[in-house]
Amino acid sequence: MATAIPVERETMRTLPSDTTRQIQWGFADRFDLQMLVQSARAVARGPVARLVANGGRNSHEWTEAKATLLEAFDNAGITAVFMEPEEGGLFSGPKNLALALVAFELAWVDGGAATASLAGCLALAPIHERGTPEQQRRYMKLAAPPQPGEDRKPWRGAFCLTEPIPYVGVDTGMLNGKLRIVEWKPGEDPALQVDKRGRFITNIGFANFVTAAVDSGDERIKGSCMVILEESDPGIFDRGTPTKKLVHQLSSTGDPVFNLRVPASRIIGGYDIKDGVLIPRYNHSEIIEAVFRRTRVTVGVMTAAKLLSAVEPVIRYQRGRFRGGETATPGSVRYELGLQARQDTLHRLADVWATGEASASLAFAAAHAFDQLDPLEKEMNHIYAERGIIGPKAKAKLLREAVDRAVALMQLPDDDSQKEALNSDLLLRFVALDSLADVLCPAAKLWNTGWGAQMMREAVSLMGGYGITEDCPGFLGNKWMDAQLEATYEGPEAVQRRQLSVTMTNPMFLAQVRGWIGEMRAIANDHPPTGACGLATTMTMWLWTLEHLQHTKDANGSKLYQSARQGVTFPLADALCWLVAARCQILDVLRLEREGSNDASVAEGLAGLVNFLSDLCHLQSARASGEVARICAELVFGYNRHPAWDAEGSKSCWQRDELDFLEGVIPGMNSYAFDVIDNDGSHPKKTGPCASCLSEEPFLALQRKLAGCLTGSRLAKDRAADAISKLMIPEALDYPA
Repeated sequence: MATAIPVERETMRTLPSDTTRQIQWGFADRFDLQMLVQSARAVARGPVARLVANGGRNSHEWTEAKATLLEAFDNAGITAVFMEPEEGGLFSGPKNLALALVAFELAWVDGGAATASLAGCLALAPIHERGTPEQQRRYMKLAAPPQPGEDRKPWRGAFCLTEPIPYVGVDTGMLNGKLRIVEWKPGEDPALQVDKRGRFITNIGFANFVTAAVDSGDERIKGSCMVILEESDPGIFDRGTPTKKLVHQLSSTGDPVFNLRVPASRIIGGYDIKDGVLIPRYNHSEIIEAVFRRTRVTVGVMTAAKLLSAVEPVIRYQRGRFRGGETATPGSVRYELGLQARQDTLHRLADVWATGEASASLAFAAAHAFDQLDPLEKEMNHIYAERGIIGPKAKAKLLREAVDRAVALMQLPDDDSQKEALNSDLLLRFVALDSLADVLCPAAKLWNTGWGAQMMREAVSLMGGYGITEDCPGFLGNKWMDAQLEATYEGPEAVQRRQLSVTMTNPMFLAQVRGWIGEMRAIANDHPPTGACGLATTMTMWLWTLEHLQHTKDANGSKLYQSARQGVTFPLADALCWLVAARCQILDVLRLEREGSNDASVAEGLAGLVNFLSDLCHLQSARASGEVARICAELVFGYNRHPAWDAEGSKSCWQRDELDFLEGVIPGMNSYAFDVIDNDGSHPKKTGPCASCLSEEPFLALQRKLAGCLTGSRLAKDRAADAISKLMIPEALDYPA
């Protein structure tokens, strides 16, 4: 009988090209964004890389050399990304994906440079999201780079939310800064005195204006707000002491002090007067919610860029590790492959690469979601006005009704004509996309920066001792350290978990997750190498666990899923992040497979490229399944009390006499019996009888099914590792070491 000869599977030959990434991350049809990427890359791998290589990170002060980056940002159009064309910007429409791409390119080389660029956008974001038309016109134009022939310098901004220790980063609702009325002439704008001390404020070393969060210190002012401060305002505009950071040294950070007199027209969003009381139209929490909801995505992108940027330097280091030694002669395995002659280094690099792919896909998916959501939000404002809906309670009621209707429609068969309303009805489209964005944003910030920082440590360790040296190729040691700050920047991990614990229980989102399960099953049918089948089973397990915890109490009779019980809600939020990231990664690879053949530069090696990226999807999905299964098992069983050797616990045990009798009737019965109590009352030496899991049997069935779904995942990892060992890379990095 003839033995079948295995057909060699095509795999990736070179690192993914720019065109590949444009298709994969969904901007192949945006020539403007492609040009922006090239401009940002030229700055990152030119001025930024040279500054880092020349020791620019060795000082925490804002220096003249670092200041040259601001002009480079202006000349490349990076500063203008946030503005509309009439304000001096590059293009109209939503800017979330554009900002994410800029952050990705800059963070590929240095996180501090990316932060310096994005912090200016962060300062403008409160004005952009909630400012009055007059405020938007003034500050957007002032911050835009000068046009040809225009003799002026652009204004730089800083965002001042956090307070000095002990409040820094602990509770953004806790404000030390105060706002008081110092003069209020009849018929005129009140004059306000702002007293604010900031902590860890980015861009403060050169800021011309600050958007600061303050609370009322006057009975004639109601609540909190955000206010715009200018360096020329009467009073104290003290930039404070530079922060002695261990990371992000290419950005300016300090602890400023402000004591300024400003007109009330500087309150962001404006104000109303009622019964002699000044009432800001937006409190500071409403403003920062609108701001951070979008800007946190770019921080997640930064860590993704670090991981993917580590691949090429690690490959180069591993292959050249033994070259120059007497035993490593040209042509030998030791010379050609170096450390990659052993599987461990390749498997670990595959894990780093897979995490980078998943985190980039998650962050860019979030950016796309907000680009789609932004115009819908504007249309929703028209709906509110047309229907006379005023106030948060009335809006919430309308949205709840829309969610109920959308969920009901999603449960209909796909061929039901009523289901078309999900795409044609503006209100239904909005609640669906809004609920998704509410999860994608904190998930990208939490998972990318949290797990990403751990995987950056893995990448550095793959460089050996070289990884933590100043001249490490790709600046990997710097990136590892920078990732620690990104995990806390714009809200530490607990803040993201808290938000997810609320948004992930939205009925609209849960209905979408049920749709994802069917989606992954269909993908598994047509594209089994992606690992989508296991991901679908894990999503089912996560949903079952959430519903179980919402309706179950612990051994002491206390409700499990509740706001204060973060030992339950936070791990479940972590588990969801793994699932969302793996799904986004799979969808991006499928997009590449569908659309890649349309571009000649991608089509030639498309099959091998898709095969390799699919293997990365498979190993990432398997890792996600393992993490989620572990978390869910701990939550489902961990809050039950273990049985003891008492009267209650012994009810489920076999008695020796009873078992001996049954053995005579059913031979072999003894071999199936556990926890047998002997005639003298003795029992096995352990904590107690094995716990009964009858009420959790559906979970155990899912566990067994998931174990089978992991079939082939390690073969995928072997294939990915083998492909990495054969991958062609450029002779040298395209930026200095």
